[in-house]
Amino acid sequence: MPSPAPETPRPLSALLLDFNAYFASVEQQLRPELRGRPVGILPVLAETTCCIAASYEAKRFGVKTGTSVLDARRLCPGIALIQARPAVYVEMHHRLMNVVDQVIAITEVLSIDEVVCELSGSWQRQEVAVQRALEVKRRIRAQVGECLTSSVGIGPNRFIAKMASNMRKPDGLTVIHAHELPQRLYGLKLADIHGVGRGMLARLAQSGIRSVQALCQADRASLRRIWGGVGGERMYDQLRGYAVPVPPTRRGSISHSHVLPPPLRFDQGAYAVLSKLLQKAARRMRGEGYLCRRLEVSVDWRERAPWVTEARFQAMDGTLGLLRILDTLWAERPRGREPVKVGLVLKELAPTGQSALPLFPEQRGVPGLDAVLDRLHQRFGSDAIYFGGAFRARHEAPMRISFTHIPDLDLEGDALPG
Repeated sequence: MPSPAPETPRPLSALLLDFNAYFASVEQQLRPELRGRPVGILPVLAETTCCIAASYEAKRFGVKTGTSVLDARRLCPGIALIQARPAVYVEMHHRLMNVVDQVIAITEVLSIDEVVCELSGSWQRQEVAVQRALEVKRRIRAQVGECLTSSVGIGPNRFIAKMASNMRKPDGLTVIHAHELPQRLYGLKLADIHGVGRGMLARLAQSGIRSVQALCQADRASLRRIWGGVGGERMYDQLRGYAVPVPPTRRGSISHSHVLPPPLRFDQGAYAVLSKLLQKAARRMRGEGYLCRRLEVSVDWRERAPWVTEARFQAMDGTLGLLRILDTLWAERPRGREPVKVGLVLKELAPTGQSALPLFPEQRGVPGLDAVLDRLHQRFGSDAIYFGGAFRARHEAPMRISFTHIPDLDLEGDALPG
Protein backbone atom coordinates (compact mmCIF):
# COMPACT_ATOMS: atom_id res chain seq x y z
CA MET A 1 0.00 0.00 0.00
CA PRO A 2 1.55 3.31 -1.04
CA SER A 3 2.26 5.83 1.69
CA PRO A 4 0.18 9.03 1.69
CA ALA A 5 1.56 12.01 -0.18
CA PRO A 6 3.34 14.50 2.09
CA GLU A 7 1.22 17.47 3.09
CA THR A 8 1.94 20.73 1.31
CA PRO A 9 3.66 23.06 3.79
CA ARG A 10 1.43 25.88 5.00
CA PRO A 11 3.40 29.13 4.93
CA LEU A 12 3.05 32.12 7.21
CA SER A 13 0.15 34.01 5.70
CA ALA A 14 -1.26 36.42 8.31
CA LEU A 15 0.15 39.21 10.48
CA LEU A 16 -2.16 40.62 13.16
CA LEU A 17 -1.54 43.76 15.21
CA ASP A 18 -3.39 44.20 18.50
CA PHE A 19 -2.92 47.63 20.10
CA ASN A 20 -2.42 47.16 23.82
CA ALA A 21 -4.96 48.60 26.31
CA TYR A 22 -5.93 50.93 23.48
CA PHE A 23 -8.27 53.47 25.10
CA ALA A 24 -6.07 53.83 28.18
CA SER A 25 -2.90 54.01 26.06
CA VAL A 26 -4.35 56.84 23.96
CA GLU A 27 -5.12 58.79 27.12
CA GLN A 28 -1.61 58.18 28.45
CA GLN A 29 -0.10 59.32 25.17
CA LEU A 30 -2.13 62.53 25.05
CA ARG A 31 -1.93 63.24 28.79
CA PRO A 32 1.67 62.74 30.01
CA GLU A 33 0.61 63.06 33.65
CA LEU A 34 -1.15 59.68 33.29
CA ARG A 35 1.91 57.79 32.07
CA GLY A 36 3.07 55.05 34.39
CA ARG A 37 -0.11 55.38 36.45
CA PRO A 38 -3.03 52.93 36.70
CA VAL A 39 -5.85 54.28 34.54
CA GLY A 40 -9.46 53.15 34.18
CA ILE A 41 -11.68 54.37 31.35
CA LEU A 42 -15.36 54.94 32.17
CA PRO A 43 -18.32 55.50 29.83
CA VAL A 44 -19.49 58.30 32.18
CA LEU A 45 -18.04 59.77 35.35
CA ALA A 46 -20.32 58.08 37.86
CA GLU A 47 -19.77 55.84 40.87
CA THR A 48 -22.43 53.42 39.58
CA THR A 49 -20.72 52.57 36.30
CA CYS A 50 -17.82 50.24 35.41
CA CYS A 51 -14.52 50.34 33.53
CA ILE A 52 -14.67 49.78 29.78
CA ALA A 53 -10.87 49.65 29.59
CA ALA A 54 -7.85 49.65 31.90
CA SER A 55 -4.16 50.39 31.51
CA TYR A 56 -1.63 47.64 32.16
CA GLU A 57 -0.66 49.39 35.39
CA ALA A 58 -4.30 48.99 36.54
CA LYS A 59 -4.56 45.42 35.26
CA ARG A 60 -1.73 44.41 37.57
CA PHE A 61 -4.05 45.25 40.48
CA GLY A 62 -6.88 43.17 39.01
CA VAL A 63 -8.81 45.99 37.33
CA LYS A 64 -10.20 44.95 33.95
CA THR A 65 -13.07 45.57 31.56
CA GLY A 66 -16.30 45.29 33.54
CA THR A 67 -14.78 46.12 36.93
CA SER A 68 -17.12 48.45 38.83
CA VAL A 69 -15.88 51.85 39.95
CA LEU A 70 -16.21 50.83 43.59
CA ASP A 71 -14.18 47.66 43.03
CA ALA A 72 -11.59 49.54 40.97
CA ARG A 73 -11.05 52.01 43.82
CA ARG A 74 -10.83 49.13 46.30
CA LEU A 75 -8.37 47.11 44.21
CA CYS A 76 -6.27 50.10 43.20
CA PRO A 77 -6.72 53.13 45.51
CA GLY A 78 -4.56 55.39 43.33
CA ILE A 79 -6.31 54.67 40.05
CA ALA A 80 -7.10 57.61 37.74
CA LEU A 81 -10.66 57.22 36.44
CA ILE A 82 -11.14 59.00 33.11
CA GLN A 83 -14.27 59.51 31.03
CA ALA A 84 -13.99 57.94 27.59
CA ARG A 85 -13.47 60.19 24.56
CA PRO A 86 -14.67 58.05 21.62
CA ALA A 87 -14.04 60.66 18.94
CA VAL A 88 -10.41 60.98 20.08
CA TYR A 89 -9.95 57.21 19.93
CA VAL A 90 -11.38 57.04 16.41
CA GLU A 91 -9.11 59.85 15.22
CA MET A 92 -6.07 58.12 16.75
CA HIS A 93 -7.15 54.85 15.11
CA HIS A 94 -7.00 56.48 11.69
CA ARG A 95 -3.55 57.91 12.43
CA LEU A 96 -2.32 54.45 13.40
CA MET A 97 -3.85 52.84 10.30
CA ASN A 98 -2.04 55.36 8.12
CA VAL A 99 1.28 54.40 9.72
CA VAL A 100 0.65 50.66 9.37
CA ASP A 101 -0.34 51.09 5.74
CA GLN A 102 3.00 52.81 5.03
CA VAL A 103 4.77 49.56 5.89
CA ILE A 104 2.42 46.71 5.01
CA ALA A 105 -0.91 46.68 3.21
CA ILE A 106 -3.89 46.33 5.56
CA THR A 107 -6.24 43.54 4.54
CA GLU A 108 -8.98 44.17 7.08
CA VAL A 109 -9.60 46.34 10.13
CA LEU A 110 -11.12 43.92 12.64
CA SER A 111 -11.84 46.48 15.36
CA ILE A 112 -10.64 49.87 16.55
CA ASP A 113 -7.55 48.23 18.11
CA GLU A 114 -6.95 45.25 15.83
CA VAL A 115 -5.91 44.91 12.19
CA VAL A 116 -4.85 41.98 10.01
CA CYS A 117 -2.46 41.99 7.05
CA GLU A 118 -2.28 39.05 4.65
CA LEU A 119 1.22 37.92 3.69
CA SER A 120 2.20 36.73 0.23
CA GLY A 121 5.32 36.05 -1.81
CA SER A 122 8.61 36.82 -0.08
CA TRP A 123 6.67 38.43 2.81
CA GLN A 124 5.77 34.89 3.97
CA ARG A 125 9.38 34.29 5.02
CA GLN A 126 9.73 34.71 8.77
CA GLU A 127 12.64 37.13 8.60
CA VAL A 128 10.74 39.44 6.23
CA ALA A 129 7.47 39.31 8.19
CA VAL A 130 9.25 39.99 11.48
CA GLN A 131 11.21 42.86 9.94
CA ARG A 132 7.96 44.44 8.71
CA ALA A 133 6.34 44.06 12.13
CA LEU A 134 9.30 45.70 13.86
CA GLU A 135 9.25 48.52 11.32
CA VAL A 136 5.56 49.16 12.08
CA LYS A 137 6.36 49.36 15.79
CA ARG A 138 9.28 51.72 15.14
CA ARG A 139 7.25 54.09 12.97
CA ILE A 140 4.36 54.19 15.44
CA ARG A 141 6.76 55.20 18.21
CA ALA A 142 8.30 57.87 15.98
CA GLN A 143 5.17 59.23 14.30
CA VAL A 144 2.42 58.70 16.89
CA GLY A 145 3.95 58.09 20.31
CA GLU A 146 5.69 55.67 22.63
CA CYS A 147 2.55 54.76 24.60
CA LEU A 148 0.80 53.23 21.57
CA THR A 149 2.36 49.77 21.74
CA SER A 150 1.08 46.71 19.92
CA SER A 151 1.38 42.95 20.25
CA VAL A 152 1.95 41.24 16.91
CA GLY A 153 1.12 37.68 15.97
CA ILE A 154 2.31 35.99 12.77
CA GLY A 155 0.91 32.62 11.70
CA PRO A 156 -0.39 30.38 8.90
CA ASN A 157 -3.92 31.80 9.23
CA ARG A 158 -5.72 34.69 10.93
CA PHE A 159 -6.87 32.57 13.83
CA ILE A 160 -3.34 31.44 14.75
CA ALA A 161 -2.02 34.98 14.24
CA LYS A 162 -4.65 36.16 16.74
CA MET A 163 -3.62 33.48 19.24
CA ALA A 164 0.04 34.42 18.76
CA SER A 165 -0.65 38.12 19.36
CA ASN A 166 -2.14 37.25 22.76
CA MET A 167 0.86 35.23 23.92
CA ARG A 168 3.15 38.17 24.68
CA LYS A 169 1.56 41.35 26.00
CA PRO A 170 2.22 44.18 26.02
CA ASP A 171 4.43 45.07 23.04
CA GLY A 172 5.20 41.47 22.07
CA LEU A 173 5.91 39.67 18.80
CA THR A 174 5.21 35.95 18.40
CA VAL A 175 5.54 33.68 15.36
CA ILE A 176 3.80 30.31 15.13
CA HIS A 177 4.48 27.95 12.21
CA ALA A 178 2.05 25.34 10.95
CA HIS A 179 4.41 22.47 11.83
CA GLU A 180 4.23 23.55 15.50
CA LEU A 181 0.46 23.08 15.62
CA PRO A 182 -1.58 22.26 17.51
CA GLN A 183 0.97 21.48 20.24
CA ARG A 184 2.12 25.12 20.44
CA LEU A 185 -1.32 26.04 21.77
CA TYR A 186 -1.44 23.51 24.62
CA GLY A 187 -0.21 26.00 27.21
CA LEU A 188 -3.23 28.27 26.70
CA LYS A 189 -6.47 28.16 28.66
CA LEU A 190 -9.66 27.19 26.87
CA ALA A 191 -11.05 30.67 27.56
CA ASP A 192 -8.06 32.11 25.65
CA ILE A 193 -9.14 30.43 22.41
CA HIS A 194 -10.73 32.93 20.05
CA GLY A 195 -14.37 31.98 19.56
CA VAL A 196 -14.74 30.00 22.81
CA GLY A 197 -17.02 32.01 25.07
CA ARG A 198 -18.74 31.20 28.34
CA GLY A 199 -21.52 29.20 26.73
CA MET A 200 -19.11 27.15 24.62
CA LEU A 201 -16.92 26.48 27.66
CA ALA A 202 -19.93 24.87 29.34
CA ARG A 203 -20.72 22.76 26.26
CA LEU A 204 -17.11 21.63 25.97
CA ALA A 205 -17.06 20.68 29.66
CA GLN A 206 -20.20 18.60 29.19
CA SER A 207 -18.29 16.66 26.53
CA GLY A 208 -15.30 16.17 28.83
CA ILE A 209 -13.12 18.80 27.15
CA ARG A 210 -11.51 21.00 29.79
CA SER A 211 -8.15 21.91 28.25
CA VAL A 212 -6.77 23.17 24.97
CA GLN A 213 -4.94 19.89 24.51
CA ALA A 214 -8.21 17.97 24.80
CA LEU A 215 -9.85 20.39 22.37
CA CYS A 216 -7.08 19.89 19.82
CA GLN A 217 -7.18 16.11 20.19
CA ALA A 218 -10.94 15.89 19.58
CA ASP A 219 -11.83 14.75 16.07
CA ARG A 220 -13.69 16.82 13.51
CA ALA A 221 -17.01 15.01 14.00
CA SER A 222 -16.93 15.59 17.75
CA LEU A 223 -16.32 19.33 17.34
CA ARG A 224 -19.10 19.57 14.76
CA ARG A 225 -21.47 17.95 17.25
CA ILE A 226 -20.39 20.23 20.11
CA TRP A 227 -20.64 23.39 18.01
CA GLY A 228 -23.86 22.21 16.43
CA GLY A 229 -22.68 22.62 12.83
CA VAL A 230 -19.83 23.64 10.57
CA GLY A 231 -18.46 25.99 13.23
CA GLY A 232 -16.87 22.97 14.88
CA GLU A 233 -15.22 21.91 11.64
CA ARG A 234 -13.92 25.43 11.16
CA MET A 235 -12.42 25.34 14.65
CA TYR A 236 -10.77 21.96 13.92
CA ASP A 237 -9.10 23.36 10.78
CA GLN A 238 -8.13 26.71 12.33
CA LEU A 239 -6.36 25.02 15.24
CA ARG A 240 -4.15 23.25 12.70
CA GLY A 241 -3.30 26.38 10.76
CA TYR A 242 -5.45 25.78 7.70
CA ALA A 243 -6.85 28.78 5.86
CA VAL A 244 -10.59 28.85 6.52
CA PRO A 245 -12.56 31.18 4.24
CA VAL A 246 -14.47 33.83 6.14
CA PRO A 247 -18.11 33.79 4.95
CA PRO A 248 -19.31 37.20 3.74
CA THR A 249 -21.54 39.04 6.17
CA ARG A 250 -24.27 41.56 5.53
CA ARG A 251 -25.43 44.09 8.06
CA GLY A 252 -28.83 43.12 9.39
CA SER A 253 -29.47 45.88 11.93
CA ILE A 254 -28.30 49.14 13.49
CA SER A 255 -28.82 49.60 17.20
CA HIS A 256 -28.23 52.22 19.88
CA SER A 257 -28.98 52.26 23.60
CA HIS A 258 -28.31 54.53 26.55
CA VAL A 259 -28.56 54.30 30.34
CA LEU A 260 -30.60 57.28 31.51
CA PRO A 261 -29.00 59.67 34.02
CA PRO A 262 -31.20 60.32 37.08
CA PRO A 263 -32.44 63.74 35.81
CA LEU A 264 -33.95 62.05 32.71
CA ARG A 265 -35.60 59.08 34.41
CA PHE A 266 -39.13 60.14 33.56
CA ASP A 267 -41.28 59.73 30.44
CA GLN A 268 -40.33 62.94 28.62
CA GLY A 269 -36.64 62.41 29.39
CA ALA A 270 -36.71 58.83 28.13
CA TYR A 271 -38.50 59.91 24.95
CA ALA A 272 -35.95 62.67 24.32
CA VAL A 273 -33.10 60.17 24.49
CA LEU A 274 -34.95 57.76 22.18
CA SER A 275 -35.50 60.60 19.72
CA LYS A 276 -31.80 61.47 19.72
CA LEU A 277 -30.82 57.81 19.31
CA LEU A 278 -33.22 57.38 16.40
CA GLN A 279 -31.97 60.51 14.64
CA LYS A 280 -28.40 59.25 15.03
CA ALA A 281 -29.31 55.74 13.82
CA ALA A 282 -31.18 57.05 10.78
CA ARG A 283 -28.25 59.27 9.81
CA ARG A 284 -25.87 56.34 10.17
CA MET A 285 -28.18 54.07 8.13
CA ARG A 286 -28.31 56.54 5.25
CA GLY A 287 -24.56 57.03 5.37
CA GLU A 288 -24.04 53.28 5.02
CA GLY A 289 -26.52 53.08 2.13
CA TYR A 290 -29.42 51.17 3.72
CA LEU A 291 -33.14 51.39 4.29
CA CYS A 292 -35.00 49.57 7.08
CA ARG A 293 -38.35 47.79 7.37
CA ARG A 294 -38.68 47.42 11.15
CA LEU A 295 -38.15 49.60 14.20
CA GLU A 296 -37.84 48.02 17.64
CA VAL A 297 -38.01 50.15 20.79
CA SER A 298 -37.17 48.96 24.30
CA VAL A 299 -37.31 50.48 27.78
CA ASP A 300 -35.90 49.01 30.97
CA TRP A 301 -37.89 50.04 34.03
CA ARG A 302 -36.71 50.10 37.62
CA GLU A 303 -37.84 46.88 39.34
CA ARG A 304 -40.10 45.97 36.41
CA ALA A 305 -39.72 43.74 33.36
CA PRO A 306 -38.44 45.52 30.21
CA TRP A 307 -40.95 46.75 27.65
CA VAL A 308 -40.19 45.89 24.02
CA THR A 309 -42.34 46.75 21.01
CA GLU A 310 -41.81 47.12 17.28
CA ALA A 311 -43.42 48.27 14.05
CA ARG A 312 -43.11 46.98 10.47
CA PHE A 313 -43.39 49.23 7.44
CA GLN A 314 -42.32 49.64 3.85
CA ALA A 315 -38.55 50.17 3.42
CA MET A 316 -37.57 53.74 4.33
CA ASP A 317 -34.65 55.84 5.57
CA GLY A 318 -36.25 59.22 6.34
CA THR A 319 -35.71 60.56 9.85
CA LEU A 320 -39.05 62.35 10.03
CA GLY A 321 -40.99 59.25 9.00
CA LEU A 322 -39.15 57.11 11.55
CA LEU A 323 -39.83 59.67 14.28
CA ARG A 324 -43.54 59.48 13.49
CA ILE A 325 -43.41 55.71 13.90
CA LEU A 326 -41.56 56.19 17.20
CA ASP A 327 -44.37 58.48 18.38
CA THR A 328 -46.94 55.80 17.57
CA LEU A 329 -45.01 53.15 19.48
CA TRP A 330 -44.27 55.45 22.41
CA ALA A 331 -47.99 56.10 22.90
CA GLU A 332 -48.38 52.41 23.81
CA ARG A 333 -45.82 52.47 26.64
CA PRO A 334 -46.68 51.44 30.20
CA ARG A 335 -47.35 54.42 32.46
CA GLY A 336 -46.39 55.20 36.02
CA ARG A 337 -42.95 53.57 35.96
CA GLU A 338 -39.41 54.91 36.21
CA PRO A 339 -37.36 54.27 33.03
CA VAL A 340 -33.66 53.56 33.56
CA LYS A 341 -32.47 52.57 30.06
CA VAL A 342 -33.77 52.95 26.51
CA GLY A 343 -32.75 51.40 23.22
CA LEU A 344 -33.81 50.95 19.64
CA VAL A 345 -32.94 48.77 16.68
CA LEU A 346 -33.43 49.44 12.96
CA LYS A 347 -34.01 45.98 11.50
CA GLU A 348 -34.37 44.22 8.15
CA LEU A 349 -31.87 46.49 6.46
CA ALA A 350 -31.66 46.41 2.68
CA PRO A 351 -29.30 48.28 0.33
CA THR A 352 -30.89 51.46 -0.95
CA GLY A 353 -30.63 50.45 -4.59
CA GLN A 354 -32.40 47.13 -4.01
CA SER A 355 -35.59 48.45 -2.41
CA ALA A 356 -38.69 49.97 -3.94
CA LEU A 357 -39.53 53.55 -3.00
CA PRO A 358 -42.37 54.02 -0.47
CA LEU A 359 -45.81 54.58 -2.00
CA PHE A 360 -47.10 57.02 0.59
CA PRO A 361 -45.84 60.59 1.04
CA GLU A 362 -45.64 60.33 4.84
CA GLN A 363 -43.10 57.53 4.46
CA ARG A 364 -41.02 59.40 1.92
CA GLY A 365 -40.51 62.40 4.18
CA VAL A 366 -39.68 65.90 2.96
CA PRO A 367 -37.74 65.70 -0.33
CA GLY A 368 -34.11 66.72 0.20
CA LEU A 369 -34.49 67.42 3.93
CA ASP A 370 -32.36 64.50 5.12
CA ALA A 371 -29.62 65.30 2.62
CA VAL A 372 -29.44 68.90 3.87
CA LEU A 373 -29.43 67.83 7.52
CA ASP A 374 -26.75 65.23 6.87
CA ARG A 375 -24.49 67.83 5.24
CA LEU A 376 -24.99 70.19 8.19
CA HIS A 377 -24.13 67.42 10.63
CA GLN A 378 -20.98 66.55 8.71
CA ARG A 379 -19.85 70.15 8.75
CA PHE A 380 -20.89 71.31 12.22
CA GLY A 381 -21.39 68.15 14.30
CA SER A 382 -24.35 65.98 15.25
CA ASP A 383 -25.68 68.46 17.82
CA ALA A 384 -25.70 71.44 15.45
CA ILE A 385 -29.30 70.81 14.34
CA TYR A 386 -31.86 68.21 15.37
CA PHE A 387 -35.57 67.56 15.60
CA GLY A 388 -37.05 69.11 18.73
CA GLY A 389 -38.05 65.87 20.41
CA ALA A 390 -34.39 65.35 21.36
CA PHE A 391 -34.01 68.74 23.07
CA ARG A 392 -33.87 67.45 26.66
CA ALA A 393 -31.23 64.87 25.63
CA ARG A 394 -29.01 67.05 23.46
CA HIS A 395 -26.06 66.45 25.81
CA GLU A 396 -26.81 62.74 26.33
CA ALA A 397 -26.13 59.51 24.41
CA PRO A 398 -22.64 60.37 23.10
CA MET A 399 -20.88 58.29 20.49
CA ARG A 400 -19.88 54.79 21.58
CA ILE A 401 -17.33 52.35 20.19
CA SER A 402 -18.26 48.67 20.11
CA PHE A 403 -15.99 45.68 19.52
CA THR A 404 -16.99 45.38 15.88
CA HIS A 405 -18.03 48.90 14.88
CA ILE A 406 -15.73 51.87 14.40
CA PRO A 407 -17.91 54.98 14.28
CA ASP A 408 -17.72 57.28 11.28
CA LEU A 409 -17.05 60.72 12.77
CA ASP A 410 -18.95 62.40 9.95
CA LEU A 411 -22.05 60.30 10.65
CA GLU A 412 -21.89 59.76 14.40
CA GLY A 413 -19.41 62.28 15.79
CA ASP A 414 -20.62 64.72 18.41
CA ALA A 415 -20.03 68.41 18.09
CA LEU A 416 -16.45 69.31 18.90
CA PRO A 417 -15.75 72.24 21.18
CA GLY A 418 -14.36 75.37 19.64
